[in-house]
Amino acid sequence: MSAVTREAVEACLRQFTDPHLDQDPVSAGCLREVDIQGARVAVRLELGYAAGLFKNGWAQMLQMALENLDGVDSAQVQVDCVIDSHQGQAQVPALAGVKNVIAVASGKGGVGKSTTAANLALALAREGARVGILDADIYGPSQGIMFGIAEGTRPEVREQKWFVPLEAHGVQVMSMAFLTDDNTPMVWRGPMVSGALLQLITQTAWNDLDYLVVDMPPGTGDIQLTLAQKVPVAGSVIVTTPQDLALLDAKKGVEMFRKVHIPVLGVVENMAVHICSNCGHAEHLFGEGGGEKLAAQYSVELLASLPLSMAIRMQADDGKPTTIADPESQIAMIYQDLARKVGARIALAGKPAMPSIEISED
Repeated sequence: MSAVTREAVEACLRQFTDPHLDQDPVSAGCLREVDIQGARVAVRLELGYAAGLFKNGWAQMLQMALENLDGVDSAQVQVDCVIDSHQGQAQVPALAGVKNVIAVASGKGGVGKSTTAANLALALAREGARVGILDADIYGPSQGIMFGIAEGTRPEVREQKWFVPLEAHGVQVMSMAFLTDDNTPMVWRGPMVSGALLQLITQTAWNDLDYLVVDMPPGTGDIQLTLAQKVPVAGSVIVTTPQDLALLDAKKGVEMFRKVHIPVLGVVENMAVHICSNCGHAEHLFGEGGGEKLAAQYSVELLASLPLSMAIRMQADDGKPTTIADPESQIAMIYQDLARKVGARIALAGKPAMPSIEISED
């Protein structure tokens, strides 16, 4: 029986591709320790993104592969998730209590941006991350409704300076709607809105967040540019539908983030297909392949493609979005995959990988 070597272990691991990093664990810099004690091998991997629902299956698959290596009697694979801080634009100060800010944006309204932001935040939390969501859509705040927070609920004020975010479904939630009367429309001009939102973001006492999801206002005007220049965004997600008009506006969103040097992590296509609940007929009501074409044009990834589904709308309106209302459904699984991909894209764009440690018998 030949002796097991580190090279053989690495060669074995290189045969498997992490579906969220699109790389094998060695090339992606996830390998942290290799412990070889005769015919026993122990490996520790470290993922830089939240993957609580994925890591055990991933570890089991790699362990089975290592156990088939020549000279290996037993193998153990441990997979940890360690989320580091990946701050955004240069000279923009970090947010206290927040490691990574994710901006969810769209060029136009009505494409399901807020629903995507809510389900993304909840999916990240289900993967084991500490998550917050900020409703920055001041003219149509909806996150309070989606998270089932009762109308009139107000955040606690600490030291006459800090807003304590509300919590729902394990996610910290903050919105201008929590500070105003729902029956009073916001008639502020752009500079007033920008100032109010910046104050809301910087004066909320976020509690040790791995990710803060910001539900951006639709459009690419002064408010969006101000937020993009003043908030340290680790990456952005563009939400669109396949409709030509939505795609035109989504392109403006991509260009805006590139202009202010914020990475575009990818595109989410909503309402991609409608499947009739009576006969099962699939129909592309808003066009076909638009999200994929947009992603290809800007060399970014199509992170998810979601159907036009009554369940998504009803569950969000009921205060329990799909990710938690029906966590085992196919749609919920798409949101979970989206969350892992978003976290992985941020990790890849962040710090260089740490060196791995090898332990072996002399």
